[in-house]
Amino acid sequence: MTELRAEIDRLDRLLVRLLSERQRYIERAAEIKHKRSDIRDEARIADVLAKVGEAAKSEGLDPVLAEAVWRVLMEKSIALEMAAFEARVSRVPDRP
Repeated sequence: MTELRAEIDRLDRLLVRLLSERQRYIERAAEIKHKRSDIRDEARIADVLAKVGEAAKSEGLDPVLAEAVWRVLMEKSIALEMAAFEARVSRVPDRP
């Protein structure tokens, strides 16, 4: 059991690294977008879920689990992106 837990811990560290990388892209997206309405993109959400579902099936991951995880991930990412966007636009001085 100790070896299994060590491998799970190793995978958790890898997932944290990958999620950190993903977060940096989310933060970059907040810098690029011009309107709040650009942040939540329902078509993109559907596209990501479809791709994740297919990847899950091909990798032997329960697609129901994958969808649930990605829905939470995307909602938290959208919230993070919105906060970063709001912070950016609040720093921009009003133009005369």
